[in-house]
Amino acid sequence: MPRSPDRARRSDPTAHRRRRVLTGLLLALAASAGAWWWWTTARLTHRYDPLIRAVAAQHGVDPALVKAVVWRESHFHAHARGAAGELGLMQVTDAAAQEWAESAGVYPLPETHLLDPRTNLLAGTWYLAKLLQRYGRTDAPEVFALADYNAGRGNVLKWARATAATNGAAFRDAIGFPSTRAYVEHVLAHRERYRRDFR
Repeated sequence: MPRSPDRARRSDPTAHRRRRVLTGLLLALAASAGAWWWWTTARLTHRYDPLIRAVAAQHGVDPALVKAVVWRESHFHAHARGAAGELGLMQVTDAAAQEWAESAGVYPLPETHLLDPRTNLLAGTWYLAKLLQRYGRTDAPEVFALADYNAGRGNVLKWARATAATNGAAFRDAIGFPSTRAYVEHVLAHRERYRRDFR
């Protein structure tokens, strides 16, 4: 009995070999793409570590916290631009930048200078240190400072009524914007992850 064309095609060793080669090539390509993505992400993630360490030390801020803010604000892209005009690694607003520039004696500060990683980290970390100091009498200054960094002082004052005025857990529950609550939680979680980068 003659074999059907479908059966003959299925048992063709050349076609089977081609499928195996093609599958192997696709797997190799996927592995290469994954390795490339991991390498570029790892390189980008650690690119600013020495600068973050130096600037954080200058302002007395935990470098892991600064790095976590950079991750959340710009994902380590120095030329990031926010929808409301925020710039750079820490998405510094013009008002915060001018305040820093005046205190640092580099006033006036051209907007484009905030795209320089060092300048942006200096301004952003200075501002974060100021916020941490502002909420230093609370039991969780980072929670209050991060909410302020993300949503502004007016919102923090509104959320920090009664027991939430100094209690970090109560304040976190009182945060009225789900996006700000998520911001605080994500930054704090990444700070824990980044601590090993600064040992």
